[in-house]
Amino acid sequence: MTYALELQNAALSLGGKQLWSGLNLQVKPGEFVAVIGSNGSGKTSLLKAILGQLPLTAGKVLIGSKPALRGGKSIGYIPQHRSLDQAGNLLAKDLVQLGLDGTKFGIPVSSPVVRRKVKHTLEQIGASELANLSVSELSGGQLQRLRVGQAVISEPKLLLADEPLSALDLHQQKLISELINEEHKRTKAAVLFVTHDVNPILEMVDRVLYLANGHFRIGTPDEVLRSEVLSELYGTQVDVVRNQGRIVVVGTHEHDHHPDEQWA
Repeated sequence: MTYALELQNAALSLGGKQLWSGLNLQVKPGEFVAVIGSNGSGKTSLLKAILGQLPLTAGKVLIGSKPALRGGKSIGYIPQHRSLDQAGNLLAKDLVQLGLDGTKFGIPVSSPVVRRKVKHTLEQIGASELANLSVSELSGGQLQRLRVGQAVISEPKLLLADEPLSALDLHQQKLISELINEEHKRTKAAVLFVTHDVNPILEMVDRVLYLANGHFRIGTPDEVLRSEVLSELYGTQVDVVRNQGRIVVVGTHEHDHHPDEQWA
């Protein structure tokens, strides 16, 4: 089988700290994997390594059985929500188009083919009415919707989402997570979704990669999100509480919180 993503005995250290090692992960086309864990455990760094922005300390990253290339169109990337105050006169449709030509030098050329592709993508993500608005006018949810479009316009084999629901209210979290799920099903792209709170995407997730204290566990949510598994990862008692379909982790300084707060 050709995997959308394969990590072979991967290890990563930053600033003398080993984030994780011996990581073997095979993600099938169309599979949805949530990446969760404690602060500083290397969740975002994992995405950067897959994107070629951070060199692995050991091991390999393969995309479709080929070495990952920085700037390759086989990967779509959805970042955390952040404002684009310095975007000038950039229009919503231009932001989406960057998913096609954002890695090229010079002024992007908008050919009829590209314009049709952008128009079609805006329709797919339900954002046609935003096309000619300046991105500085858009809400956080609208911006994230466009970033999903930017990530999928090149029809990548792998979608990397780096806490795309952060700073959004619960309603927008639901809309954006459902949009990502719809696009991943439509394109059959695999998804690696970094999140502090697994609850908004729990029903979408096939497997979980949980990172903590330089260690990791991989499995279905029911296999990994269990008290005994996380207690072993953290080296201290951790309780996993399920309440009305939600999962809450308590017992560590980072995870002692109200059920509606995000995971740290």
